Amino acid sequence: MKSCFWTVLAALMLLPLAAPLASAQEWTRFRGPNGTGISSDSFPTHFDDKSIAWKVTLPGGGHSSPVLWGKKIFVTCANDHTAERMILCVDATNGSIIWKQQIESHTYRQNGDNSYATSTPCVDADHLYVCWSTPEELSLAAFTHDGKKIWEQQFGTFISQHGSGQSPIVEGNIVLLTDLNEGPNSYIFGIDRNTGKILWKAPRTRSDKFSPATPCIYTPAGGKPEAVFLSKSEGFLGIDPQTGKTIWQAPGVFDARPVGSPVLSDGLIFGSCGDGPYGHQLVAVRPGTDSTPGKQIWRTTDSTPYVPTMVAKDGLLFCWGDAGLVLCRRQKTGEIVWQQRVPGSYYSSPVCAGNILYNINKRGEVVAIAASDNFLLLGQTPLGEKCHATPAIADGCMYIRTYTHLYCIKGKRNLAR
Repeated sequence: MKSCFWTVLAALMLLPLAAPLASAQEWTRFRGPNGTGISSDSFPTHFDDKSIAWKVTLPGGGHSSPVLWGKKIFVTCANDHTAERMILCVDATNGSIIWKQQIESHTYRQNGDNSYATSTPCVDADHLYVCWSTPEELSLAAFTHDGKKIWEQQFGTFISQHGSGQSPIVEGNIVLLTDLNEGPNSYIFGIDRNTGKILWKAPRTRSDKFSPATPCIYTPAGGKPEAVFLSKSEGFLGIDPQTGKTIWQAPGVFDARPVGSPVLSDGLIFGSCGDGPYGHQLVAVRPGTDSTPGKQIWRTTDSTPYVPTMVAKDGLLFCWGDAGLVLCRRQKTGEIVWQQRVPGSYYSSPVCAGNILYNINKRGEVVAIAASDNFLLLGQTPLGEKCHATPAIADGCMYIRTYTHLYCIKGKRNLAR
């Protein structure tokens, strides 16, 4: 009995020490847990000197979003004149740079709103995975959390009118990377996270438009995880991340390129597409099986987002439009609950902290609105520099990356899930 008592007591004493580390490991990919963009933490609606814990100048520019593991933030940037790429590890407690890796490259033509560091890395307990591209080569490399390169893999030429921007994710021991470019060959790759070996490559139907949407993971009841991808040519794809086999598909639902990532909620998957400055379509699909295709539940062409990814919460779907028109819809039907215009135009995707949505317009102004069925503009904070990146949230802090700066915003940690 005494032995059991001391064992339980020791375990309880360790919990406060373990909890902060575990809680800070939740934003390990673009838009955090499974790409939802949702955190239970809370933050002020307007940021001032008291709420900004620190601000650090990055040695280059870029649009990639930060990711975290423990007390380490990982972010990429690049030299605008030489295209030299840089990977930074930043101390989450004070903003100091722990290490920097520099990677030579060369300039090439891309959209003026793009950058040489647009792909968001992903991170797990062992490695950081970083994707780069030039027209001659798409590559993925793994580094330890201390900055040592473990492996690098090349995937051949990468043809895209506007440059790249796809972001990898990790599922189990597999790194998933899309290569849906505009050249003669398009693939989705499954790479061994420990060795960099290509375990499978799944050829995809060629499209005239590069689709950089970051996949999410759908796990059917009683089934195995499936990776959900979007493309103009093939619509929604449910793929076995271990083999690359297509399990189900919902084709013919997009007439343009998907840039915003798929979002999963209450048995539905939401995806959008667009071209130029506008969204074209927003589609809700019920996932299929190995014997049934995905089923379109509803579709709309009315004021849909193109680049920003949606947020699904409490039966509502918040669609933050590129030109600043925000719509709240019912997830089950697509019915519009409200629509309101907010300041600025957007490439960043919204995140939801507690019951507040935050997004950053192109000129670097953080806009906060209520995540509810009633529209309420709560706050606006100018950061003074352009921003296309999406915030990361972990352990009661929000990390915002503008073009050449990284901010830490202090909030309140909420352990409720």
